[in-house]
Amino acid sequence: MKKAVILGERRAGLVEVPEPRPRDNWVVVKVHAAPMCAEYKGFVAGRQSEFLGHEAAGEVVEVAQPGRVKVGDRVVAMPLYACGKCALCVSGDYIHCENAPSFAEFAGTPEGRATYAQYLLKPDWLLPAIPEGVSYERASLACCALGPSFGALEAIGLSAFDTVLITGAGPVGLGAVVNARFRGARVIVVESVPYRMERARQMGAAAVLDPREEGVAPRVRELTGGRGVDCALDCSGTIAAERLCIDATRRRGKVAFVGECTDDLAIRVSPDLIRKGLTVVGSWHYNLRYFPAVMQVIRESPLVDLLVSHTIPMSEIQAAFELSASHQTAKVILRPWG
Repeated sequence: MKKAVILGERRAGLVEVPEPRPRDNWVVVKVHAAPMCAEYKGFVAGRQSEFLGHEAAGEVVEVAQPGRVKVGDRVVAMPLYACGKCALCVSGDYIHCENAPSFAEFAGTPEGRATYAQYLLKPDWLLPAIPEGVSYERASLACCALGPSFGALEAIGLSAFDTVLITGAGPVGLGAVVNARFRGARVIVVESVPYRMERARQMGAAAVLDPREEGVAPRVRELTGGRGVDCALDCSGTIAAERLCIDATRRRGKVAFVGECTDDLAIRVSPDLIRKGLTVVGSWHYNLRYFPAVMQVIRESPLVDLLVSHTIPMSEIQAAFELSASHQTAKVILRPWG
């Protein structure tokens, strides 16, 4: 099979590797849609990588034994791997599993865990079914495009009565706009890339602010009658945006973080949390029991099509990476068989 790899600084290509084989309840999925995520950072930095991607939608083509899926089923491949037995996995919060198996040891090969590939290997319980009438491309949005923000907004209880601040309008942040608008909330977005600012406006954001301009926090308070937003969600993973979320949220409000950040945010326990009464939540993905609700957003939201800006054959992986690294995109989806 063919899969995409990073060969060096701003160099990507395709290589031939053996196809994965099913084993126990792990099945082979033919990948039809593989969304691109933060892998472009390794492309820009020149970090060679042979295993790219963590989200996909496709068709079950081979099983080793009867199980939860059968050949021909259309499925979404949930991100990462987990044991399937611990309390977290059983409850649906598998993403936090601390006992994830070694893929290579279990499968006997490292091949099959990349999603920028024509086939992948996945436990059947991490392959929820795609509803009839939903395309592979749309279904793949149930992973990182809509998933992180859906879990976060569920955790902080965002409703139609709330105004929410979303910082960072990359693919995850734009997915947050889709989720927040589906819940009926008023949305304020902070983003610096003009392409993504305009996409947020097209999605119905009440206001889109540029963080490079002075006085963003006072502007947010002005837009909320001097109170501050009810909820805030950072999708950028930057210290300045995380700080803005805390500062711009009203007293007794709620803040969620989904943007990965390697730096340290200085949280002042007394003024930020105790005296302001904030609830602060970290969210990585959503509990598997919410998959039907995520699919409802995909089926019913009129904004979902705005979340995908480009669909590109995997044979054009170099151009796909260059485009992804430009930030002039919403979600980019690879087609491994093109």
